[in-house]
Amino acid sequence: MRFTLLPLLLLLSYSAAARKPSSHNATTSSSHLVRTSCQHASYPNLCLHTLSASPAQTPRDLAQAAVGVSLSRARKVSAFLSQLSHSSSPKRQRVAVGDCVEQVSDSVDDLSRTLEELHHLHEETFRWQMSNAQTWVSAALTNDDTCLDGFQEVDGKVKADVKRKITNAARVTSNALYMINRLDESRGRPRSKP
Repeated sequence: MRFTLLPLLLLLSYSAAARKPSSHNATTSSSHLVRTSCQHASYPNLCLHTLSASPAQTPRDLAQAAVGVSLSRARKVSAFLSQLSHSSSPKRQRVAVGDCVEQVSDSVDDLSRTLEELHHLHEETFRWQMSNAQTWVSAALTNDDTCLDGFQEVDGKVKADVKRKITNAARVTSNALYMINRLDESRGRPRSKP
């Protein structure tokens, strides 16, 4: 009896190990998801660069990661602008920076709400939640454009620095919007809880 039970136990433990996903498989499927998702993003190389370390396993995970990157960049730009607003500078530049501080602060709020929404998707409200996310991320992009518009009459290094930082933030936000649209198209609804 002991000899017939041993092969059975070995077989069961082997099949359990085979079913357990390895971290290598998870990493491989994550990098495949990022690659295939980023190839049609607005800024594919930036998309790959900013999301390649993401452990995302689903389009929903990837949308959350993309919005997280966008939120992080917006917060950095906000801190930069806030610091800039306290420096002595010509009036026109101070006004442009002050307006930009408000715009980027609004973007941070919009992206924070988007991330919160993506973390709490529900089957019955999925469409409405996706619409909210798309609206808020689009608003964040508009805020970035409005910020840059205020610097048209400003010259010098500050304008170049602001433009570079805002443009970079806008590009990752554009990629985040693409990931949200992709999630919506894939009907990435969570399963209903019983």
